[in-house]
Amino acid sequence: MSSAVLALLIGVSSAAPATAADAPAVGARTAYVVDSQGTIHYDKRATARVPIASLVKVMTAYVVLREAEPGDIVRITAEDVRYAAKGGAATASLKAGERFTVRDLLYGLMLPSGADAANALARTYGPGKPGFVRKMNATARELGLDGTRYTNADGMPTPSQGGYSTAADQARLAHLAMSDPTFAAVVGTRTHVVRKTAVHRAHTWRNTNKLLTRAKGVLGIKTGYTRAAGYCLLFAGERHGRLVVGVLLNDQDERRFSTAGKLLDHAADQIAFS
Repeated sequence: MSSAVLALLIGVSSAAPATAADAPAVGARTAYVVDSQGTIHYDKRATARVPIASLVKVMTAYVVLREAEPGDIVRITAEDVRYAAKGGAATASLKAGERFTVRDLLYGLMLPSGADAANALARTYGPGKPGFVRKMNATARELGLDGTRYTNADGMPTPSQGGYSTAADQARLAHLAMSDPTFAAVVGTRTHVVRKTAVHRAHTWRNTNKLLTRAKGVLGIKTGYTRAAGYCLLFAGERHGRLVVGVLLNDQDERRFSTAGKLLDHAADQIAFS
């Protein structure tokens, strides 16, 4: 399905046939579930503007894939490594001087949620991090994400908690991003192994999204956590031929995965009987 078609569908949403009482209990501060035909299956304060932690990296990957070819080469600098270490962020354990394809760095960005990979990609395709953040915000406006603003490429607390977004905006972005085959392949991968070469060490990156192993038909997408954002999860699955995307913002760690599975089942039931 093309991005244009998805944008049209998600932009004209309808309510699901069942009532909110039929949905599972959701403890997240905000939540939203919508399918590729625009049917909303769950909505809890979905337009509230809140920090989203590493879900920011979905837009980072989206912008990179519009700017770069997956086979392009990016060199890791000492600044990329220092940036992640100084902020205490999750990393892909990159080392200065290593060179990777954009495709491999996207795995390092999305699976272990590497802030070092985010810094390298933003620095390269801004060019420069301020330029890249401007591209992120321009893309958000272009896509109609009116409740979204980014301040960095990784969702770290500095500056300004990484910006803010809404559950509804993140679901819309996820539908669009999942139409890119490279993006979909990356976020649906449980483990990615990069074998040692003359230009980089061996790396094994494991996906932090436990939902991939806990429910059938799950396609991705991204976890996140900061103290301000709480535990976040952006997830997608195929149900009865539709792409169902859900967002849980400011939840508990393990609960977000069990809740996401229940919400996918709830959407499947609604689709089946619609």
